[in-house]
Amino acid sequence: MRITTRITVLAAASALALAGCAGSGSTEPTPAPTTETPAASETAEPAAPALETVTDGKLTIGTSDPAYEPWVVDNDPTNGKGYESAVAYAVAEQLGFAAADVEWVAASFDQIIAPGVKNYDFAINQVSITDERKANIAFSSSYYDATQAVVTIEGSAAVGVTDIAGLKPLKIGAMVGTTSAAVVEATVQPENAISLFNDNDQAKQALASGLVDVVVFDLPTALYVTAVELEGGTFIGQLPAGDNPDQFGLVLDLESPNVDAVTAAVDALRADGTLADLEAQWLTDTAGVPVLQ
Repeated sequence: MRITTRITVLAAASALALAGCAGSGSTEPTPAPTTETPAASETAEPAAPALETVTDGKLTIGTSDPAYEPWVVDNDPTNGKGYESAVAYAVAEQLGFAAADVEWVAASFDQIIAPGVKNYDFAINQVSITDERKANIAFSSSYYDATQAVVTIEGSAAVGVTDIAGLKPLKIGAMVGTTSAAVVEATVQPENAISLFNDNDQAKQALASGLVDVVVFDLPTALYVTAVELEGGTFIGQLPAGDNPDQFGLVLDLESPNVDAVTAAVDALRADGTLADLEAQWLTDTAGVPVLQ
């Protein structure tokens, strides 16, 4: 960002007039008026962090295609609608990028969590921060703390289940690569192997066709799916999070020099209430949702 310093140049006529006043009736020279140049800190806007981006002057963000509501509306992250799309643009603004300078690329969940150099500056795709993943990728601080939740449909063997014990004999589905399956293993300890699916659409189809009795999603997705996408969808409840809620972080290349700047941007959005406002706007109110015991 360039700072323009304004220097006032005295007109020649003004200088002569002042000199004439000094020469009549006074031996003391009249001090010439001076114009102080404001310090840079008084005139400049805060400078954006110097980021090393994959494209000069642009911020490239990765997310899955398809991207699902309530995280991205209409599978179009460029519209700024949906919680993750809105968060991405808010982070970009914090980093000094205008919306017009944000570019999106498609990256599957598996590609995002895989090791290797990325073709984006960060990705946003409900990726849970785990120690195992930190061996391959870098994370910002959490932009959303989630719990896992269980959904079913009318007529399923899961209808009427109200506790974890009732889930144990059921056929349970989850998306591959997510923490949903790990949480189910740890908290439910199911009698049957968990069925894993490549994306949410496959998981919903399996539930609708009776291949599984229930599917586990993060809580906002579970609420949206039961309310909008699943005919006869029924919400069973949340799985207990204990002392370690599932935290979603922005994903960066393991060697990215931008981790601190991106984390600072997320932290600023949390501190000033922006993340809370975006949650209220785009995510279903989760207050009062039962926790299965």
